Amino acid sequence: MPTMSKRDIVVESELAAMAKHFRIKSGMTKAEIARKLGVARPSVQLAEETPEQSLTKLRIRIIESCSPYRVTGPVYILQSRT
Repeated sequence: MPTMSKRDIVVESELAAMAKHFRIKSGMTKAEIARKLGVARPSVQLAEETPEQSLTKLRIRIIESCSPYRVTGPVYILQSRT
């Protein structure tokens, strides 16, 4: 995981890896973060290991609970076709 600056733009598909990275870095197990967030341990497993699953809100909660970062988004960029 690269070093994060005060403000970085990440794409949704990166949130799963970031959630896992910050949870591990915080020293919390999947069971511990699940208890803290009031979810089942298998939900944390899915959030971290299956980026194709739509678990963005849980990933954001994990990141915000285990890191000094606040996650805001999504960001959509409109580009001219001409």
